Amino acid sequence: MTEPLRAVLGEDQPIVREGIATILRAAGIDVVAAVDNAVDLVRAADEHRPDVVITDIRMPPALETDGLDAVRKIRAARPGTAVIVLSQFLDASYALDLVGDDPSGVGYLLKEKVAHPQLLIDAVERVVARDSALDPDVIAALLGRKRPEDPLASLTPKEREVLAHMAEGHSNTGIAALLFVSVAAVERHVTGIFMKLGLSQTASGQHRRVLAVLRYLDQ
Repeated sequence: MTEPLRAVLGEDQPIVREGIATILRAAGIDVVAAVDNAVDLVRAADEHRPDVVITDIRMPPALETDGLDAVRKIRAARPGTAVIVLSQFLDASYALDLVGDDPSGVGYLLKEKVAHPQLLIDAVERVVARDSALDPDVIAALLGRKRPEDPLASLTPKEREVLAHMAEGHSNTGIAALLFVSVAAVERHVTGIFMKLGLSQTASGQHRRVLAVLRYLDQ
C-alpha cells in the first residue's frame, strides 16, 4: 500500500489554516504539522521531513516575507522537499525569488485559488513529482512585462503559450488538453522552444524543460 503524502502547513490565520488542512486531508494527504509562524515552520519541516511544505508568505514573527524565507532555509537543508507558497498579492518578484535557480518542486499560488480545492491538490501533486506549479495569473504578469533584448522574442505566439503552460507545471499531455491540440503538436512546439533557446539536446528532456522555464522566468 502506498504511503500517503506528508505535508507541513504554515499559516497564521486559524480559519485559513484549518481550511487548507481540511482540503489536504480530504485528498488523503497527511498533515503532520500545522503551525502559525515561520520559526516553527522550519522546525516542523526539520522534525517531520515532509514531502511538501505549504506556507503563506507573510507570517509572524515579522509579518513580511517570513514564509518565503522559511522555505528557502528548508530547501537549503533538504533540497528534495517540495514547496508551495501562497500569497494574497500578485507579485511576480515573489515567484522569481522562490524559483531561484531551479523551478522543479516549487509552487506559487494566489491564496484566492484555495477556494478551488482541486487546484491546490493538483499543485501539490505536481511539485511532489518535481514539476513546477506557478499560478497562471503570475505567468500572465510575467508575460506582460517589458523586456529589453528579450531572448524569447524569436518564439511564435503559440510557442510562448506552450512555454507559459510549461512554467505552470503542465506536461505535454496536459498542455495538449488545454490548447485542444494533439500531443504531437505540443511536442513540435516544445522542440522548437528548445532549439530557439539554444538548449542542448544532450540534456534530458526534463532538464531542458526546467532550463526553458528558467529562461522564461529570468527576464
